[in-house]
Amino acid sequence: MSSTVTIDGVTLALANPVSNSARWIGQEEPLRQLAACWLTVDSSDLPLTPRLVGVPGVGKTALAMAAAAARQQELYIYQCTSDTRPEDLLVTPVLSSNGKIAYHASPLVTAMLRGAVCVLDEGNRMNEKSWASLAPLFDQRRYVESVVAGITIPAHSDFRATVTMNQDDSTYEIPDYILSRLQPTLQVGFPNRKDELAILQYHLPFAEAEVLAMTVDFLQNSHSLRLDFSARDGINVLRYAIKRLAQAGSSHPLSKDQAWRESVAACLGDEALDLSTMAQRKQQALGGNTLPMGLDDFFFDPDDPLRPEDE
Repeated sequence: MSSTVTIDGVTLALANPVSNSARWIGQEEPLRQLAACWLTVDSSDLPLTPRLVGVPGVGKTALAMAAAAARQQELYIYQCTSDTRPEDLLVTPVLSSNGKIAYHASPLVTAMLRGAVCVLDEGNRMNEKSWASLAPLFDQRRYVESVVAGITIPAHSDFRATVTMNQDDSTYEIPDYILSRLQPTLQVGFPNRKDELAILQYHLPFAEAEVLAMTVDFLQNSHSLRLDFSARDGINVLRYAIKRLAQAGSSHPLSKDQAWRESVAACLGDEALDLSTMAQRKQQALGGNTLPMGLDDFFFDPDDPLRPEDE
């Protein structure tokens, strides 16, 4: 594999692809939707660049990686941040050992040149100036212009891209002229109990069934209460609980329930040990006093004067 490419007399050093053995478990529909976005149905047709939207840890990046693997294409991932500059996204000048300027292609530009897949991870953490440099890439022009290197870089016909976006408050508003290029929006939601158990077992095949079941029950309860704990959170809780159990000996005995509760508090905070109260506080913080449908009886005694009236 060539590690350099020359465009209009400028030599670019290419980035390395990501090792990709990702497996997507459950929720086949988002995988099919993403695959459809990357299809072309005519010689004049162009692939789409969708947004993968969901709460942190729900598997958006894993979904994109699995879709790239299914297409048997190289994968490049660019991690977007609030201080990402256009030159970081495209071509970066580097002073080489001989005192000359060398130009390094970003993972995105490398994917463009090699006809690979690029995931722009957490795209709504990136500022508008950087997004503006990608406007011609995600419409019918399919190129970028590097001011630093003084070249225009066209995308290979096999180049595919997607952008992951977290649903939280610590992000930028992406301008409409960019959003109109990042279509469609594909929602990645929480898995059902069977799939969530399979995900945890895939990542932690050595976890004991009892601790696995406690974690899956916890996650499924949090989903029903509209709390944002994800499979990633479950994996972290499991990992720490397993390590604490392995560490415990006869001199410091620790039950599975104790280890699991300690792990929940350490990974997710003490509030997570009482999901119902946490859900109520979240609802109050959002300025509402309604509860998820069907859960009034769970939180309130039927004779409690604070119980919401049925409508």
